[in-house]
Amino acid sequence: MTAVARTPPPESASGALQPLADRMRPRRLEEFVGQSHLLAPGKPLRRAIETGTPHSMILWGPPGSGKTTLARLVASRLEAHFIALSAVFSGVKEIRAAVDEARRLRTERHQATVLFVDEVHRFNKAQQDGFLPYVEDGTLTFIGATTENPSFELNKALLSRARVYVLKALDAGDIRALIDRALADREVGLGALALEVAEPLRDLLARAADGDARRALNLLELAADLAEEQNGRPTVTAAIVEELASGGLRRFDKQGEAFYDQISALHKSVRGSNPDAALYWFARMLDGGCDALYIARRVVRMASEDIGNADPRALTLALNAWDVQERLGSPEGELAVAQAIVYLACAPKSNAVYTAWGAAMQDARAHGSLEVPLHLRNAPTALMKELGYGKTYRYAHDEPEGYAAGESYLPDELRERRYYRPVERGLEIKISEKLAHLRELDKKAKQKG
Repeated sequence: MTAVARTPPPESASGALQPLADRMRPRRLEEFVGQSHLLAPGKPLRRAIETGTPHSMILWGPPGSGKTTLARLVASRLEAHFIALSAVFSGVKEIRAAVDEARRLRTERHQATVLFVDEVHRFNKAQQDGFLPYVEDGTLTFIGATTENPSFELNKALLSRARVYVLKALDAGDIRALIDRALADREVGLGALALEVAEPLRDLLARAADGDARRALNLLELAADLAEEQNGRPTVTAAIVEELASGGLRRFDKQGEAFYDQISALHKSVRGSNPDAALYWFARMLDGGCDALYIARRVVRMASEDIGNADPRALTLALNAWDVQERLGSPEGELAVAQAIVYLACAPKSNAVYTAWGAAMQDARAHGSLEVPLHLRNAPTALMKELGYGKTYRYAHDEPEGYAAGESYLPDELRERRYYRPVERGLEIKISEKLAHLRELDKKAKQKG
C-alpha cells in the first residue's frame, strides 16, 4: 500500500486553505441538516428566516449543532452586513467598533447589521450591557451563541431583549447525511478525490462525531488524508476509522450544563431503583473526565437523602467506597464506587429523614429562639436547682421499656410537632412499628394523667 497523491482542497478568497467543515457550511436554509424542531416548515425560526423578519436571538446548543451557520443564514436572508466576534478574544473596544460600523452602514447604505457573538456567556456584565442600547434602537440585530444555559450565564436585561432558541446535538442519521454529502460534493467537498469509504465505516464516523457536525467533517478530512491506495483507488480503511473514532471523549463540560444534567441523571437513576441507568451515567461522567471523588461524595449524599434508615448500611457502604477511591484511585476505586451505586439503586428507598430534617430546619428558622423546657435543662448550680432546672426530668433508663411515656422533649410551642415519618419500606417498617408503639404508650400515659 502507498500513500495517495491528492488534489489540494479549495482555497478561500484570501488564498488560505479552508478546512472541510468550513467549506461544507450550508449557504442556503435547504442545505441545513438537523434542528427540525426549529426549522421545519411553519416553525418560528424558519418563518423568521424566510420572511426576513429581524429579531435578536440567543442560540443555545452543544458544539457543532449549527449555531454559527444559522447566524450566517439569518444575515444572508436579511441581506445584512455580518460582523462576527468571539467573546473569548473580544471586549468593549471591539463591540464599539462593531457599533460604529453598523451606524455607518445604516446611514450610508441603509443596510442592516447582524452582530454575532460566539461564546457570549464569556462576556461579563459590562460587556453584555455594552451593546444593549444598540439592540434596542435597531442599530444592529444581535445573535449570541452559547453552549451554556443562558439563564445562568447571561444578564436578565439581555435575555429579555432576545429570543432563546435551543439547538440539539445532531443524531447519527443527520451526521451520516453530512458525511455522504461531503464525499459526493466535487466543488467544495471531497468528491474530486473519489474516496472509497465503506458504508459501515461511514456509520462509525457518524457515531464517533457524537452529535457534532464540525467534528464529523474534521474526522472525515483526517481519514481522507490517511487514505491508502487499494486497487488503484484511495481507500479509507477500517483501521484508519477505528483509530480516529477511538480518540474522543463524549460531551462533558466540567461545571457546565452537561455536568449538572449528568449528575442529575445519575442521582435520579439511583432514586428510581435502576442500577443499569445509574451505572451508565457513572460511566459517562468518568468517560468525560469527571473526578471520581466528586461522584463518590455525591453517592454519600444519595445514601442519606434517598435510602436513609430504610437501609442504614447504604451510608456505610458509600463512605467505604469514597475511602477506597481516595486510597487506590483509578481504576480500583471506581469499581468500589460502582458497587456502592448499584447497592444504593437496589436498596429500599426512604426520604423520611431528608424530609424531617428540612421541616425541622424550617421550624427552627420560623419560630425564633424558643426556650428549652425547664425539665430538660441541666442544673449544675444551686441557683439553677432553685429555679427548677431539670426538676421534673424523668430518666428514661429507669422507666418501663426504657421509655418515659408521656414526656415531652420539644419547646412548649411545638409540643405536638412530628417531623420523622418512616416509610413502609426496608428497616423503616420496624422503626415505624416501634414509634407507633411508643405513641400508644404516650396516649395511655396521658389518659392516666
